[in-house]
Amino acid sequence: MSADANAYSGKTVLITGGGTGVGADMARAFASRGAAVWITGRRAEVLENVAVAHPSITPHVCDVTEEADIIALFDKMECADIVIANAGAAASAPFDKTSLDLWRSIMDVNLTGVFLTLREGLRRLKASKRPSGRLIAISSITGKIGYPYISAYAASKHGVLGMVKVAALEVAKTGITVNAICPGYLNTEMTEKSINNIVTKTGISFEEAANKLKIYSPQHRLFEADEVTAAALYLASEEARGVNGQGLSVCGGET
Repeated sequence: MSADANAYSGKTVLITGGGTGVGADMARAFASRGAAVWITGRRAEVLENVAVAHPSITPHVCDVTEEADIIALFDKMECADIVIANAGAAASAPFDKTSLDLWRSIMDVNLTGVFLTLREGLRRLKASKRPSGRLIAISSITGKIGYPYISAYAASKHGVLGMVKVAALEVAKTGITVNAICPGYLNTEMTEKSINNIVTKTGISFEEAANKLKIYSPQHRLFEADEVTAAALYLASEEARGVNGQGLSVCGGET
């Protein structure tokens, strides 16, 4: 991974879910290294708050679960050299109390949204004959191992890894790579909502609830957005041209 201010000069980067957390951190990092960055999400205000920090960041309201929205986005960009499917949703419930509506809402964002984003990214890369495109999905360590009470979330993230492995094999001879990043629980807004949900349901303190998530990592901590960004910068680089079909864990060691 390079800290060179021009490391991604001339590259266009798309980051879905770019208004908060990891998405916003990645947007700032790629922009500071010379890339033209497009960020998407459903809320214009949060996207604009990120974009105002750097002239190379362009906000675009988009629902990743809608095929027409994704196509319209790529029509506006024309193509992206680096496509990062980061938009995600989380919810928890015991398996036998997981409603079909909850299941479908998680799958729509975490699996269908990633599929639509990466599929259109690949189509445009092939059409433009760009030889070194990078498709990256932000999965989760729960795409490799299971934790209790998140059956829908874990299933969606397992699905992302399966999709990445298959797509990677299909493009292996083209110069394009397809990979995923699998973080542990992150110190971001999404995890804060999960912690507050635990507090509401159990009555324990915020710190005690946070510790319930920290124990899933051998390092007993939440991970920072910039750790995932560092992985994305690496996978997007020329140095990572031989890394394909992988789920790069950022979790302190799998348990």
